Amino acid sequence: MTSICLYFQVHQPYRLKWFWPHADSEESLEQRYFDTGLNEHTYKKVAGKCYWPATQNILANVEALKDGDRPFKVSYSISGALIEQIERWDPDLLELFRSLAQTGCCEFLCETQYHSLAGLFDLRDEFKKQVELQRKSIKKIFGHKPEVFRNTELLYHDGIAEEVEKQGFKGIVTEGIERILEGWKSPNYVYTPRGLNKIKVLLRNYKLSDDIGYRFSAKWWDGWPLSAEKYASWLSASPGDTLNIFMDYETFGEHQWQDTGIFWFLDALPHKILEYPHLEFNTPSEVVDKYVPRGDIKVPWFETISWADMERDPSAWLGNHSQHLNFTELKRLEDPVKKSKNKEFLRIWRMLGISDHYYYMCTKGLGDGSVHEYFSHHGNPYDAALNYHAVLSDFKEKVLRYNLGRGIKFLEGEENPGQPI
Repeated sequence: MTSICLYFQVHQPYRLKWFWPHADSEESLEQRYFDTGLNEHTYKKVAGKCYWPATQNILANVEALKDGDRPFKVSYSISGALIEQIERWDPDLLELFRSLAQTGCCEFLCETQYHSLAGLFDLRDEFKKQVELQRKSIKKIFGHKPEVFRNTELLYHDGIAEEVEKQGFKGIVTEGIERILEGWKSPNYVYTPRGLNKIKVLLRNYKLSDDIGYRFSAKWWDGWPLSAEKYASWLSASPGDTLNIFMDYETFGEHQWQDTGIFWFLDALPHKILEYPHLEFNTPSEVVDKYVPRGDIKVPWFETISWADMERDPSAWLGNHSQHLNFTELKRLEDPVKKSKNKEFLRIWRMLGISDHYYYMCTKGLGDGSVHEYFSHHGNPYDAALNYHAVLSDFKEKVLRYNLGRGIKFLEGEENPGQPI
């Protein structure tokens, strides 16, 4: 039997407002820096177009097929940032996801709580903390402790795998890019990180995943129009133990609009797949348990991979000077923020670490640049970088002045709490 492993990433960031320093008022720091109106509007738009219809569609098929010998199974990673927004603006949607969890055919993966780049920090403390917080949150909301980890943007190197193994996860998912697949290797098998023997690696089959996520409605593509029958036949003909189809959940209804037929496709797909007797659905933890690793993969930190852009590396977030400058300053604020023991500061600092802020600053051109522009609300990457820098500078001043008033030392080398970054 060949496993079909479906995994959906569900995330919305907290978008910054266009910031101009102004006198302090009674407003919270979230109100000062983040565009609550835009965030609520965007959430409700995407929820109406994607989260509600896609989840209802999937739940109906899970219920219809769960008593068969090959039930329909799916998996999700829902960022902590989005969970907060659902709890604030749409709690009934959380109940819908809970209904999926209760079927026994849905697995929830773990990630960093604020969909952050903490896995790329020099020190692992914040990464470990965000993973721990998200793991507890998933256990509390959905009733099971996640066993498989999905890092933000599928960012992966050997050090991240080692840390995730120490935290007790039995699996980690990342991108099945060719440069880590030596010789015969294929993304359709399970592997171990080189030097480790407990945790297993599941690799995204990006070609099959992007056939739905990016090319579904592309009339220039030789696979268009893509029907559930056609796609199931491709899966049936694919060799290997497991076909890992990982994509953004917003594919359904948001990136691929309803009038493309994407929901008809989603509704028919599990039935068409199960017409092939050698195909079955499994969740990531089931795949990890079912298959013996076929080899190992080696990814040193300087060859870190991701699932974004043509390069599939960290350059979507850390590919230019502005991104590096702001990321460095964000990291430098970790110590004074945590020394302050101020819960509001810690929450804002983590919200400023959401990967999307850096994605908006990317200055790549051509197709990759168009994708970055599509997601950004800033208009261009230079405005995004400048605005983030202004927010971070203002936040830094508040943290350092707060600490000064309590006798807490500034950052090493800091002359005064008001100096510009």
